[in-house]
Amino acid sequence: MSADLRGIESHGVSRLPRYAKRLMNGWIRPAAKLTLKNETPVSVLVDGENSLGQVVAYRVMQRCIEKAKKSHLAFATVTNSNHIGIAGYYAMMALKEDMIGICMTNAWPLVVPTLGIEPILGTNPVAFAVPAKNELPFVLDMATSVIPIGKMEVYERHGKSVPVGWAIDENGDPALDTKTVMRCVYKTRRGGLLPLGGLEQTAGYKGYGLSLLVDILSGILSGAAYGASVGTPEDPRPSNIGQFIGAIDVNAFTQLDKFKERMDAMIRSVRGSNKTKGQDRIYMHGEKEWELEQQYRKNGIPLYFKVWENLRNLAQQLHLDFDL
Repeated sequence: MSADLRGIESHGVSRLPRYAKRLMNGWIRPAAKLTLKNETPVSVLVDGENSLGQVVAYRVMQRCIEKAKKSHLAFATVTNSNHIGIAGYYAMMALKEDMIGICMTNAWPLVVPTLGIEPILGTNPVAFAVPAKNELPFVLDMATSVIPIGKMEVYERHGKSVPVGWAIDENGDPALDTKTVMRCVYKTRRGGLLPLGGLEQTAGYKGYGLSLLVDILSGILSGAAYGASVGTPEDPRPSNIGQFIGAIDVNAFTQLDKFKERMDAMIRSVRGSNKTKGQDRIYMHGEKEWELEQQYRKNGIPLYFKVWENLRNLAQQLHLDFDL
């Protein structure tokens, strides 16, 4: 719901049937306790025990915030987890304590490396949330691929064509329709999403490097799966997804009020800079999502009819009342 409120329908309730299927098939443990594998005053390694990724990430960020209150900063790695939805949700948890929040996670392989044709990396999102004083907080929540696979699913539901630079087909040529992309990443395993930046000549190697870094911190450092070994949603085996989560107390470096004032000043300087022709506004990261959330909280969240039908079918399958 938080994803839909922020206009990120690729990670909203449209994902619920996928989670329900894995739970009903016993592919996710619904009652795991989570295990601390290693702990220091500023760090913790958590075994998610193949439970719901949202539960794991929420509890781990809570733990990081508690530790950061005592030690000024704390970081956690998570192994044996699952899909967590939007990474920004957990990063933003730190804002309530005037802390900087960090969350990143690896994911099942959908992205080709620069100059490669096999999807061997995840969309591997990163999220940072930074408090300000009077301005809205800075919230960066992005995939390290050009787009997340969920957005491709949204395009598929709406019957939209795929822009050049988002994905390649089995031959390395631009994939221009969603059916081709889905076939490449889920069936032929040749072709797939491009890393952030696109092709090599448009600096796709930068997104490729960021994706590897997320995999190193989330997968290798935690002992979770990484790269092509991360399980897919249709794989009955544990996905063994890894996360890297952290909270930073600003007071460890500078006075909080001074920091927030400087954040306000930076935001205003960027927003007040010269605009391109025909534009009257520059947005900061998280600003569009905040405004959309206020609108949706007032008027309701629109759902695409196919998402609505999928939710109704799931309710019928579970013998739940779906009447409004």
